[in-house]
Amino acid sequence: MAGIDVMAFFATGVSLVTYFYGFMNFNITKSATAVTNFMGTAFLLALFGAFLSDTYLSRFKTCVLFGCFEVVGYALLAVQAHFRQLRPFPCKDVPLSQLNQCESANKGQLAILYAGLYLVAIGTGGVKAATPPLGADQYDEKDPKEAAKLSSYFNWLMFFLTTGALFGVTFVVWISENQGWDWSFAACSIVVGLAILFLTMGKSLYRNNVSNGSPITRIMQVFVVALRNRNLPLPENEHEIHDKESRNDTEILRKTDQFRFLDRATIMRTDQNTFTSSAHGPWKLCTVTQVEETKIVVRMLPIILSTVFMNTCLAQLQTFTIQQSTTMDRKIHKFEVPGASIPAIPLLFMIILIPIYERVFIPIARKFTGIPTGIRQLQRIGVGLVLSAMSMAVAAIVEKHRKTVAIKHNMVESATPLPMSVFWLGYQYAIFGLADMFTFVGLMDFFYSESSSSMKALSTAISWSSLAIGYYTSSVVVSIVNKVSGGWLDNNNLNKDKLDYFYWLLAGLSVLNFGFYLLCASWYKYKKVDVNPEDVLLSKEAKGKIETNIV
Repeated sequence: MAGIDVMAFFATGVSLVTYFYGFMNFNITKSATAVTNFMGTAFLLALFGAFLSDTYLSRFKTCVLFGCFEVVGYALLAVQAHFRQLRPFPCKDVPLSQLNQCESANKGQLAILYAGLYLVAIGTGGVKAATPPLGADQYDEKDPKEAAKLSSYFNWLMFFLTTGALFGVTFVVWISENQGWDWSFAACSIVVGLAILFLTMGKSLYRNNVSNGSPITRIMQVFVVALRNRNLPLPENEHEIHDKESRNDTEILRKTDQFRFLDRATIMRTDQNTFTSSAHGPWKLCTVTQVEETKIVVRMLPIILSTVFMNTCLAQLQTFTIQQSTTMDRKIHKFEVPGASIPAIPLLFMIILIPIYERVFIPIARKFTGIPTGIRQLQRIGVGLVLSAMSMAVAAIVEKHRKTVAIKHNMVESATPLPMSVFWLGYQYAIFGLADMFTFVGLMDFFYSESSSSMKALSTAISWSSLAIGYYTSSVVVSIVNKVSGGWLDNNNLNKDKLDYFYWLLAGLSVLNFGFYLLCASWYKYKKVDVNPEDVLLSKEAKGKIETNIV
């Protein structure tokens, strides 16, 4: 399901800038902003899907429900692309004599466009929130053998996501370029529908989570109770209050010394200000584990913020770099590579390197570090951030060379492809592909492993929210740069724009961002868990019953 969702979503994401510019008559800047807003909203809505998954629905039900929204969204886009009266007369490749026929999309056409886009955004957001933790739930973290395989699961999840994305930017993009956008959107709708069907066929085989109430409510309770008890002294011997009626997990988090003001949520208020173990309501008394869950979320926030800018850089590779490709020679003998298929370069690198990382690097690193995953998740994220900065620097160098070629051949005003191969863009894509392999997988593994059992979907969605904020930040950065610089990116002609300056700016900011990340990572403390042996035994017995039923 995850691979199919990414195939459709990624193919649409990399192609939309061309669709907006060539068929909906948006200008270059508006096309880039519209794409990043759509992508950002899709990733941000993963938080909403995660909330429903953790609180009211199972991961499985969330995948099916939101997948249906996605199917309808793609179908609506296909209908608009098919019927000429539902979109404006396209300005792409229009002769000068017919330029007067170009017109902006009217309100009705924009309403259909945005309705389809944001139904897709809602659907893919829920699927992205629920699918990774649904797969991870099939591994029992309390079983040492299965827990060791959890990190490998995220590596192979990334492998299949990458494979799906590669299929999307090649085959699906080829359909849009050669058969039409209506066929492309229709294909996305059909394959996502089939993915939902296949997912439901395996329902009886899945280990499904049981909702334990809203994780957001549990966090709010800690802050409310801690605020009520703000004037009380912290007790010296705090203890975990076991409330078996309200807790279904086997995880007991150890108390940490960070954010000690939240520990006041574990204090029992009495007239004599003494401490007892009497049961109180959740808005009056919290367990130590509940407080530690909240501390984990608070500790995660700086990590999220320090990875946002990398995704701002990623947004440029799906907007401006795609537009760069349309100005370059995309032919391989007689075959012309679609501009939106250029992201296949980093995807190919990732497909090759992920198995090497999993089968070669991790075993070797494990011998030196003693860490089951080879290196810790935060170290892996840091490597990706360094590679991201390098990618932007290379992008600036390549863009400078592209503009030099345009000037040399007197083609600044020409719409004819430059005598420069589009595969020059492969350098920045390849480096960023490596960055994505390190950072994104590290983030998903980090947030799933560090979160408590009642917040798995929410924490996984937090890693997607980093992408969302990055795309939104991209729109803001582009607008600010245009205003402050006097229009680096505002000529509607890349040969006149100063895109290379913009890339150098992103590279410099990425270096500063990495410094901020180092401070956040060195400050973070990994969680420590105590496990109830009796509950683990029950968990293993339940697992045995599931396996027996499957057989």
